[in-house]
This record gives sequence, structure tokens and C-alpha cells, in this order.
Amino acid sequence: MDTTTRDSARTADGTSPVRTTPPTLDAARPGTEAARPGTEAARPGTEAARPGTEAEADSGGIPIWHEVRGAHLLSSDPSRIDVDRVFRWLSTDSYWAANRPRDIVERSLAHSVVLGVYREDAQVAFARVVTDQATFGWLCDVYVDPAERGHGLGTWLAETARDLLADIGVLRIILATMDAHGVYAKAGFEPVARPDRWMEIDRRNTP
Repeated sequence: MDTTTRDSARTADGTSPVRTTPPTLDAARPGTEAARPGTEAARPGTEAARPGTEAEADSGGIPIWHEVRGAHLLSSDPSRIDVDRVFRWLSTDSYWAANRPRDIVERSLAHSVVLGVYREDAQVAFARVVTDQATFGWLCDVYVDPAERGHGLGTWLAETARDLLADIGVLRIILATMDAHGVYAKAGFEPVARPDRWMEIDRRNTP
């Protein structure tokens, strides 16, 4: 697999709350639906709103994003990424990044907004976004561990990428997929309206 509502993570007085440590799964109040800032209620099925930000520099100038749903935590904190696991997923298990060298994986992580889903501190899903933080975003390398598939984690990652970019004013996002169109359609993605306008240079040995 390759690449909802918005949360600007602002308090009532317009400032951004700062969290000194990432939230844990038990930080949410079980059985409650905390309202996101500026909205009346959190999305159905979530236990906690995305709570504020951490240092923006940790995510390339984009506020760190956290959300808890049931037993899963989604975070854009790059320090949480299990690089060994992501490398194995992409290089060994995916069709689009097969045999991708580790140094390429590490470089791609360093220059992307990275999203991870975690269960009991173990990473179970991944995605990354390449963006100029102004006009355009590319959602790619979306991967869900086989044992965790069927629970909507891929769509959750796509929704989060969409909302995170919308919060900083990026309103156009693209992705490419061979077999997961339904996953991304749930997050609002549609086929390219004018494919005849697109061109590419692809020098990969195994596109």
C-alpha cells in the first residue's frame, strides 16, 4: 500500500499548547470523546483529540501530531519511528519499494513528515509525506503490518496526512497506488481529474 477533520491545535486564546513529552495510550480518558479545539466534539470512534503540539523543529517546522483511537496511538513524532521495522516493511514486504537500500530509507525519513501508528509502544503502521509546506504534498510509503490490517489504520494515516497538511495551508495532495484505491477514497482522495496533464521521469530499475 502506498500514501477527518482538521485540528489546528490552538487554545482558546489563539496560542499553541506545548507538550513536553508525547502522550501515552492511557493519557486519554477511556469512554470519553474530548472535543478538538474549535469543534463541538471529537470524531466518532476516537478517545482523545489530537492534543496540541511539541517543538515544531522536531517535525521540519510542522507541529507534532498525536491522536489515540482505542489501543492505537498515531504520532508524527520522528523520534518514535522504528527505523529497522520500517526498512524491513518497505524493502522486503512492499511491492513499490522492494530492495530499497537502507541508506535511501533513512534519507527519505529524514526529509519527510513521518507518521507512525503504535500499539503498546510497538510500531504497527507507517506513512510519510513529502511537502514544500506551502502548496503541495505527496503521500507515500503507507504500510500497515499484516496482523493489524482490516482496522482502518491505512485510512487513518491518509486522513491524518490530509488534515495535517490542511492545517498549514497545503490544499493539494497526491499519491499513487496499485491496489488500495478504496482505502484512500475513504479519506477523500479521487482519481486525477486530468491525467493527460501529468508527465514523469522514472529511472528506477523496478518502478
